[in-house]
Amino acid sequence: MNYKIEGAIKRNRKNFIIFAILWIFIAIVFVSPFSYSSHIAGQSGKFDMTLFIETFTKSIANPFVTLGNILASGATSSYISALLVTTIFYSVFFFIGFVRSAPKNEYSDIEHGSSDWSQRGEQYQILNRNKGIVLAEDNYLPVDKRGNVNVLVVGRIRFW
Repeated sequence: MNYKIEGAIKRNRKNFIIFAILWIFIAIVFVSPFSYSSHIAGQSGKFDMTLFIETFTKSIANPFVTLGNILASGATSSYISALLVTTIFYSVFFFIGFVRSAPKNEYSDIEHGSSDWSQRGEQYQILNRNKGIVLAEDNYLPVDKRGNVNVLVVGRIRFW
């Protein structure tokens, strides 16, 4: 199970930054005008839709001014609750995407026939990195090795 989490993190490193920037953008550009407009439209006790639309169009044009207006008008609780709901929905979609990008098995994205089966140079106890029969990139079977130097070739040869 650990390989799934590590694989998903490895695949999504760049996406974490993009998702964080997108969340900040949504919080400033969409959530703040929405919460400020809904606060202004509902101050009279009855929700005024025309006032909401008018305030929302003005607020979305100047989102940083709207953040100041939220603090000045006392609409911070409305902003925080709208931001919390948006963050929950955003987190659910992010988590779904994160889970779907996890590798299906332990050997996903490993090149077949490569030297990924060994780590930190342990293949060079058997193989040579300079000369011999080519097995993979930077892996050669030495021909002057004592003992068994048999090579099993798996695949097919095509003649056209």
